[in-house]
Amino acid sequence: MPVYLWVGKNRLNKIQKGEMEAPNEQAVRASLARQKIQPTRVKQKPKDLFENIRFLQPKVRENDVILFARQFSTMIDAGLPIIQCLDILHNQQNNATFKRILRQIKESVEGGSTLAEALKKFPRQFDDLFVNMVAAGEAGGILDAILRRLASYMEKAARLKSKVKGAMTYPLVTLGIAIIVLAVILIFVIPVFEEMFADFGSELPAPTQFVVSMSDLVKSKILYIVGALLLGGIAFRKYYKTEKGRDTIDALLLRLPVFGILLRKVAVAKFTRTMGTMLASGVAILEALDIVAKTAGNRTVEKAIYNVRSGIAEGRTMADPLAESGVFPPMVCQMIAVGESTGALDAMLEKIADFYDEEVDQAVENLTQLIEPVMLVFLGVTIGGLVVAMYLPIFKMAGAIA
Repeated sequence: MPVYLWVGKNRLNKIQKGEMEAPNEQAVRASLARQKIQPTRVKQKPKDLFENIRFLQPKVRENDVILFARQFSTMIDAGLPIIQCLDILHNQQNNATFKRILRQIKESVEGGSTLAEALKKFPRQFDDLFVNMVAAGEAGGILDAILRRLASYMEKAARLKSKVKGAMTYPLVTLGIAIIVLAVILIFVIPVFEEMFADFGSELPAPTQFVVSMSDLVKSKILYIVGALLLGGIAFRKYYKTEKGRDTIDALLLRLPVFGILLRKVAVAKFTRTMGTMLASGVAILEALDIVAKTAGNRTVEKAIYNVRSGIAEGRTMADPLAESGVFPPMVCQMIAVGESTGALDAMLEKIADFYDEEVDQAVENLTQLIEPVMLVFLGVTIGGLVVAMYLPIFKMAGAIA
């Protein structure tokens, strides 16, 4: 159905504009007349030439989905019908990709699909967690509360992800800058000193000779070094995509001295937050565990959650298989056991998630404090060592003259 851009005046003689889907211009004018808007200009919106080229379209960000859930919840709570809510959300959406998705969702709901079925057609934007919670909300008649809870969950999950990214970004950026500086020194600066040293006619000190030899190696083999690094990265990615590779690397990540502790705490916070949100929303526990396992992000944690699911299917509690996995701390398992025995598992999981959110904050802060001096020492030793090695022959010559 074509989209029309319109400009008109309302009852207060104020200019309004917007866009509307309609079969023709007459339908747009009739719809505006029903809204007491006098149209002054109506024209068909030009088609986007790149609409079918996916990588040229704007991406739907996590914040777009969070805002969608919050606004949708508010409108449903105010008593608006679902189709009208979707129409309003579609009309005010600025992201072209998300706007198109919302239009298709609205059309599916108008065609008789449930909201969950319509959302399920877009798994990249609405994952299993979102779809299943919406389905539970529709079935229980509490869609507004579910969407509000979803928005709150996604905001907390986004903050958690941002903290981890921040902790990882600093050392990687610093290391990248250090490598670039070293490469520039070895390729462009050291050869200048090498030409100057050639006129001395005396044997170079061992550190200087080592740096000059390393510069010659980097300068002559730079293409092979870059090619080897690229091939190594591609090989690592392919290995990680295999079952064995992902099992090995994910297990190794959790055993790392500093990063492993942080990743383990993030895994606990994510598991408890997601599980608590789904159980509080009325999703069945086996279905919730299946979704949580798929979104774990680490194969070791995923296997542990699937073991819990199998244990519950056999009649066991959640706490015992969690304790046997060795992934989750004893305190978490004991608190979950208390939650199961008191019938308040969802509330207990939320409390654990809040506690581990604070633990992640502290772990990120500790990691940053640890990384800063390590990176400073690394930069000082490498770049400072190069500078000293290059000036040793000059100091030696000055001593001989003295």
